[in-house]
Amino acid sequence: MAEPQPSEKNSDSEMPFWDHVEELRKRLLIGLIALVITTAGSFLFAEQLIEILAIPAGSINALQSIEVTENVSVFMRVSLLSGVASAMPVILYELLAFILPGLKENEKKWVILTVIVGTILFLAGAAFAYFIMLPASVSFLLEFLGVETKPSLSSYINFITNLIFWLGVSFQFPIIIFSFAKLGVVSVKTLAKGWRYAVVLIAVLAAMITPTVDPVNMALLMAPMIFLYLLSILFAFFATRAGKHNKKI
Repeated sequence: MAEPQPSEKNSDSEMPFWDHVEELRKRLLIGLIALVITTAGSFLFAEQLIEILAIPAGSINALQSIEVTENVSVFMRVSLLSGVASAMPVILYELLAFILPGLKENEKKWVILTVIVGTILFLAGAAFAYFIMLPASVSFLLEFLGVETKPSLSSYINFITNLIFWLGVSFQFPIIIFSFAKLGVVSVKTLAKGWRYAVVLIAVLAAMITPTVDPVNMALLMAPMIFLYLLSILFAFFATRAGKHNKKI
């Protein structure tokens, strides 16, 4: 009697738990190596970046250092932020490759396209923070009550890099929704029906991210985030449509 042949279905879809953990470890390691390389490369122009980041406050001369290690910590923080932005394509690719395993040949183009769009969105979020949010926010905070303010270098850079980073991350929302739609976790119909809840959630996030409490800055942040939610619905539509097309093939 012939022995039963192993099922061909025992592939990536039935990968043991520890194999998934090992795969995640490898993906994270590659992303970490890319981040270390880009951060080290950022050391070459971190000083120039600090001067650029100081422009919303007036100039680097409008800031002051108080602690002994302050200049070094600011230098490292700015280098890390630059490293994250530079390594974003590799980080996004490794995350998508883990979240969306076993892609067919005609589906791999979506990963490359998603990496490109995700990187552009992160940079767009960072640019929005620097060119639109920061000038209004910094001016409001420094001139509040009419008291002369000369912030410390570390507090200012921490404040400004946090805003730039989290806005860059929040601009990744369409890519996250696209991945969830590909996995079948969310649908276009669910996203369209839940727009009211999305607006409330966006208002809460805007209040947490916005450095000031005035409604003008909150509105400046909410407007692009609402646009990104609508863009996410479009991304989910493309992901669902692509999935149905591949099933037909």
